[in-house]
Amino acid sequence: MKKTALLLMIITVVSKIVGFGREITLSYFYGASNISDAFLISLTIPGVIFSFIGTGISTGYIPLYSKIEEKYGEKEGERYTNNLVNILLVICTGIVIFGLLFTKPLVKVFASGFEGETLELAVRFTRIGLVGIYFTGIINVYSGYLRIKGNYAIPACVGFPMNCILILFMVLSSKTNIMVLAVGSVIATASQLALLVPFIRKTGYRYQFVFNPKDEYIRKMIYVALPVMLGVSVDQINVLVDKTLASGIAVGGISALNYANKLNGFVQGMFVTTISTVMYPMISKMAAQGNLKGLKSSVSEAINLINLLVVPVTFGAMIFAEPVVRLLFGRGAFDLEAISMTSGALFYYSIGMMGFGLREILSRAFYSMQDTMTPMKNSVLAVSMNIVLNLILSRFMGIKGLALATSISALFCTALLLISLRKKIGPFGMKDTVTSFGKILIASIGMGIAAYTSYNFLLSRIGANLSLIISIFIGAFFYFAVIYFMKIKEVDELIIAAKKKLNLLKNIQEEDV
Repeated sequence: MKKTALLLMIITVVSKIVGFGREITLSYFYGASNISDAFLISLTIPGVIFSFIGTGISTGYIPLYSKIEEKYGEKEGERYTNNLVNILLVICTGIVIFGLLFTKPLVKVFASGFEGETLELAVRFTRIGLVGIYFTGIINVYSGYLRIKGNYAIPACVGFPMNCILILFMVLSSKTNIMVLAVGSVIATASQLALLVPFIRKTGYRYQFVFNPKDEYIRKMIYVALPVMLGVSVDQINVLVDKTLASGIAVGGISALNYANKLNGFVQGMFVTTISTVMYPMISKMAAQGNLKGLKSSVSEAINLINLLVVPVTFGAMIFAEPVVRLLFGRGAFDLEAISMTSGALFYYSIGMMGFGLREILSRAFYSMQDTMTPMKNSVLAVSMNIVLNLILSRFMGIKGLALATSISALFCTALLLISLRKKIGPFGMKDTVTSFGKILIASIGMGIAAYTSYNFLLSRIGANLSLIISIFIGAFFYFAVIYFMKIKEVDELIIAAKKKLNLLKNIQEEDV
């Protein structure tokens, strides 16, 4: 289990780095322009349409397959899988036909501010990109199938070929024709399926045509997954509202939000996703066994770890929003206006970084207890609140207002989830969490002062980029030094675990000698 978790962490980090390279490449060749806006909308539309189905599959498919296999054998499990794949292909066909017939109105829903050349470009991009939905549906099922068979690494790796191909086609499009971007997005999606298929075949699975929408396990999967699907679809409305408002605020507004959100997502992917990936199967087992004490302890530990990692990053992102954006994106077509919009959005997204992280952990806690309704209701509230705040704040703050609205709603709804979880399972160490948070906050403020002071001192002497990198290292050293002396439980446990590992390696080396 520990080896698997470590492997997934490494893959996640590397995948996020490669994915971020994709955003840097897009920003270099197209900046924050009408072309990048149109392309990003063409990716958003099929993503939003299918994301709730994909999440529902990942929630409902795996436990039901396991039940079928245990009760009727592997052959029936494969039959269920093939039936699901074929049903999804039919659904995808319906979505594609609808999308092709009503592309322009669909684009206008997602980006009401698009007019003229930008609108036409987005329509052309979207018509090509819709084909990728077919691959997305099958990828979700086959990834779940491989995880059932104990292969976690390959599903985690599907982002590598996709991002590499997208980067290649971004470069090609800049030298040939911009429509190459849309073709590249479809090929990139197909490459994910191409990676999965050989490993699927190694398990002995073979595709067969089975089509029975009335199958009892299909109905059961829909029943289990429906609240999750509704919750995710509500979240996607949030994406829709943000981008359609951004399209009317400024040219490049969608791109600025996207780049800032990707920076925020990079942090979430490195820390939050890896912690929740390790935590979820563990607490699900505890919930099934009725081990409430162990569940409480694991959730509390996960919350403290998120705070330990995310709070200092929040301060760092707020202090260095502009230098970070300039360092990563400030070249090629990414001009001063794009830097200003993106750094402003990043600053306000950073305010809600802790809320985004804790919401994922808390939602997983509810899912482990087969309570999908509470997170769904929370998603509805978060989106409703975000839409209202979007409409108000964007009038006064522009793109920054959209980011701030997202952060406020995330923090507020995370607080409500905490209250709901306490009501459901009772006290789960919040007093200790508040104490740890206070120490982390003090250390983070001190880190921020140290990093900011060193940056200003170095700026006139060695240049902006090098000053930024050195200041980040100084801030990180200061932070870890302070939390070490503050005796935070999770830090002490990590240090003890590291010492044990080092001692073990030392003993192995001595034995070899």
